[in-house]
Amino acid sequence: MKVYDTEQIRNIALIGQRGCGKTSLADSLAYTAGITNRQGKVDDGTSLSDFTDAEIARKSSIGLSLLVLPWKNQKINLLDLPGHPDFIGEMIVGLNVSETAIVVLNANSGMEVGTEIHYKYIEKYNLPRLFFINKVEKEHVKTAEVIKQLQDRFGMKAVPVQIPMGEGPEHKGIIDLIKMKAVTFGANGAAAEADIPANLKEAASAARQKMVETVAEADDALLEKFFDKGELTADEILQGLKKGIIKKSIFPILFGSADKMTGGALLLDFVVDFLPSPKDISPVNVMAAGKDQVVAINVDSGGKPLAYIFKSLAEAHIGDISLFKVLSGKIAQGLDMSNHNQSNTERASQIYSISGKERSEVEAAVAGDIAALVKLKTSKMGDTLGDKEPRVVVPKIEFPEPVMDTGVRPKTKGDEEKLSMGLQKLKDEDPTFRIIVDPALHQTVLLSQGSTHTEVIVEKLKKKFGVDVDLFKPRIPYRETIKTKVELQHKYKKQSGGRGQYGDVYLRLEPNKRGVGFEFRDEITGGTIPNKYIPSVEKGVIEAMIEGGLSGSPVVDVIVAVYYGSYHEVDSSDMAFKIAASMAFKEGFLKCNPILLEPIDNIEVMVPDDFTGDVMGNLSSRRGKIMGMDPDGRYQRIRATVPQAELYNYSVDLRSMTSGQGVYTRAFSHYEEVPREITEKVIVEIKKSKEE
Repeated sequence: MKVYDTEQIRNIALIGQRGCGKTSLADSLAYTAGITNRQGKVDDGTSLSDFTDAEIARKSSIGLSLLVLPWKNQKINLLDLPGHPDFIGEMIVGLNVSETAIVVLNANSGMEVGTEIHYKYIEKYNLPRLFFINKVEKEHVKTAEVIKQLQDRFGMKAVPVQIPMGEGPEHKGIIDLIKMKAVTFGANGAAAEADIPANLKEAASAARQKMVETVAEADDALLEKFFDKGELTADEILQGLKKGIIKKSIFPILFGSADKMTGGALLLDFVVDFLPSPKDISPVNVMAAGKDQVVAINVDSGGKPLAYIFKSLAEAHIGDISLFKVLSGKIAQGLDMSNHNQSNTERASQIYSISGKERSEVEAAVAGDIAALVKLKTSKMGDTLGDKEPRVVVPKIEFPEPVMDTGVRPKTKGDEEKLSMGLQKLKDEDPTFRIIVDPALHQTVLLSQGSTHTEVIVEKLKKKFGVDVDLFKPRIPYRETIKTKVELQHKYKKQSGGRGQYGDVYLRLEPNKRGVGFEFRDEITGGTIPNKYIPSVEKGVIEAMIEGGLSGSPVVDVIVAVYYGSYHEVDSSDMAFKIAASMAFKEGFLKCNPILLEPIDNIEVMVPDDFTGDVMGNLSSRRGKIMGMDPDGRYQRIRATVPQAELYNYSVDLRSMTSGQGVYTRAFSHYEEVPREITEKVIVEIKKSKEE
C-alpha cells in the first residue's frame, strides 16, 4: 500500500448512539471509496467494520474498528467506535488518536443520552467535530427539529452546510450549500451534480446565507468584509470554513442515508477538503517520562521517530497485534525503538495497514498515520516507542469506573491459574474492566461496564484461553464496628507440667471516627507488661478483628488501648499475651453495641425526562438516597447514594426501565450502618455463604 504524507492523512472518529446507523455509514463510505465491491450490512453479518463473531451475533459494534479509505489522493483512517455504553473505553481510545469526530445522529431522535455522554469526551479531547444526520429517508423524519435541537444545545456554531432534498419517502438527494448545487446519488453512491430545483432555491439561499454568516463570524477579517460587502468569495468561504472547524467555532451539519447510499461521497469530499490533517493540529502534548513536565512534539515526518500504541489485539493466526499512531518521524520496517514506559527495546519487523479484518504490509508509516505492528516482545496498549532520547510518554487514559460486579469462578477445578492468566491477558487489551481477588471472601469479582461487557469477556475466556466459567452474585465486603466504650481484663493462664502460659491484659475498646480505621495505643506505665510483649498484644487484637464478632466480617474503626496487666517471669510469652489480647477483644467487642457496616456507592444516572419518576422510585426501593437532580438538555442527571448490596444487575434493570436509554456511573463512597431490621438477615446470609 502507498505511503501517504502527513498532509494527506485524515484520522476520523465515527461515533454515535447505538442504533443511529454509524456502522452502516462506515460500510457505505467503504463501498463509495471503492475498497469493497459490495456494501456491507450489519444485519446480515457482512459488515466490513463489525466483523468479529461477537459483533456478528449481536449485530452491534463492541470494539474499535479501523477502515482505510483512499479518496482524491488522500488517506482517511476511519475509526468506527462502538455506541454501546458497555464499550465506552473503545470509544475513548479511538477519540484519543483522532483529529476530528463525526457525530452520527438518527434523524428521528437527534441527540440521545449516549451521544451526550460521547460528546463530553469530544470536548475533553478538544476535537473539531461535525454532525451527520443519518436516516433522512425514514418515515416521520423532521430534520428541522434536529437542527433546532443542535442549535439550542450548541448555538449557531452548529450550522448546516447542506440541506436534504426532501425527507422520508420523498428524499431524493442533497443540496450542497457551498457549491449551491443539487446532488443525487447512483446505486453505488456516486454523486451527480445538477441545478437546484426551483421549489428549493429559496430555502437553499436562506440556508446558505446563515452558513456564510457563521463562516464570517469565525474570522475577524472575513467578518469585516462581510459587513462591508454582504458576501464572501468561494475561496474565502472555503478558507473560513476550514479555519472555523479547526478553531471549534463551526460545527458543520451534513445529511444523508447510509442505507440508501446518499450523502456518502459528499461527506468524503468534505473530510478531505475541510477537516484537519494531523499537521494542522500540531504540536501534540506528551509528558517527559517519569516527570510531571509537558513536552510539545511537532507532528512532522522529518522529526525523530515516536509512536504510541493505542490498542492491543490478540489474533489467533497472527498473534498479538499492536495498533499504533505515529506522533513524529517515520516508523519503517527494521527500525529499532526504545519503549519509554518499560525501558526495553522493540523492532518494527513488519508493519501492516489494517482495514476491517484485512491486513496489507507497508514499508513505513509517517507522522500522523495509523498502522499496526505484530509480535512485539513486551510492549502493550498505552506504551510509547521511539528514539532513546527524548524519553517521552503519552499520558495515561482515564477510563470510567466499572458499574457492574459479577463473581467468576472456573467450572473445572484446577483451572484457577488459566482463569487468572486469561483475565490478565484480556486486561492488556481492555483496561476498562477490573478484577478483585478477595481471599477473605474466597471470591474473584469481575468489575465490568455492563452485562454485555461481562458476556464478551466470558466468551473470550472460553474461545482464547479454553476456560469455561460460572458467574455468581458476589458476596458484599461487609465490615463490623462498635458504638460504645468498654474496659475489661482477660487473663490467659495454662499449666500442664513444665513451663506454663501466662498473659494478663486490660484493654479499653472505643469507637473511632468512621473511615479512620484501627488505632492501637500502648498506655502501659510502670512496666506492668514488659515492652517486648506489647507487639504481641497488638497482634492478638488484629487477628481477632479479622474474624469479627457478629458475622465474621473484619472489624474497622476502633481504638484499642492496653493500659494495665501483669506477667510471670517464667511462664509469660509472646503467644500467651497474643491469646489473652485476642480473647479480651472478642469478649469486649460483643459488649460495645457492635453493628454491621455496608459499602455505599455514589451513583449518577442520566435519563430522558420521561423516565425520571420511574428511575427515582426504583432507586428509593433499593434503599437509595436521592442527593440531587440536574437538568442536562432533554435529560436529567440524578445523583444518589445506594448500598452496594442493592446495585447487583442495576445496569440491566436501568436499561430495561428506560428502553435502553438510561446510563449510570458509580464509585465507592463510604461505609454506613446496616439498618437494624436488615442486619439479622444479612448476618444469616453471610454465615450461610461461608459454610458453603
